[in-house]
Amino acid sequence: MNSFRVVLYAEVLKIRKSKILWFTLAAFSIAPLMGGFFMFVLKNPELAESAGLLGAKAQIVGEANWPSYLSLLAQTIAVGGILTFGFITSWVFGREYTDRTAKDLLALPYSRAIIVNAKFVTILLTNILLSLHVIIVGIIIGLVIGLPMWTLSVVIHGLYVLMITTLLTVALGTPVAFFAIYGRGYLGPLGFVVLMVVFSQIIAAAGYGAYFPWAVPALYSGVTGTAQILPISSVSIVLLVSLLGFISTHLLWLFADQH
Repeated sequence: MNSFRVVLYAEVLKIRKSKILWFTLAAFSIAPLMGGFFMFVLKNPELAESAGLLGAKAQIVGEANWPSYLSLLAQTIAVGGILTFGFITSWVFGREYTDRTAKDLLALPYSRAIIVNAKFVTILLTNILLSLHVIIVGIIIGLVIGLPMWTLSVVIHGLYVLMITTLLTVALGTPVAFFAIYGRGYLGPLGFVVLMVVFSQIIAAAGYGAYFPWAVPALYSGVTGTAQILPISSVSIVLLVSLLGFISTHLLWLFADQH
């Protein structure tokens, strides 16, 4: 346990000292700001009328109230999180090869499994921090705008959907780690993430999104217009893919030749 804490501290320190955390934090902040702006446009019909096309685009997000706004935040985490969380995972695992520090990790007096587990925990904590940032900034913006329908039941339901959406999205990061080690860098895992986002759009449009893991978080968040109650099979597929990615990453790091 002491060894794990030491390695975890080192991994957390790496990401805290890097610019990647602040870059993704700033990029992820755009979503609640844009969502709040759309809500402000919808809340002021005269502004929406004068805005023309902008007002028409704002209508896509629904009505100017807390249920619609919280649903929009969940959709932001589901869709944007696939890319953002995948970027974080690519950096945490891929940088060791780009910076040529992978051999240094292997020389440490700690097991390879501890190193991989510490990286996964660091990714989990970072991604949850990013999601909390989006939620907190979004709620502050909503309160400033003065959105209606702020009730305890609405807030609890909205936060529950946000929490489940975040966990589903974060769980899909383990295969990205596998491709970061397999490709020994950033390009392989980032290409995989982009490919999965494209496939999720196509498969969801075909009506089979509930069976494609990278489309499941978006469907649950209500990206189709209404929040869906996912079948057990959809959640099971996400968990299975996450477990396979976790195990395959461990096996590749433990037994593959690291040059």
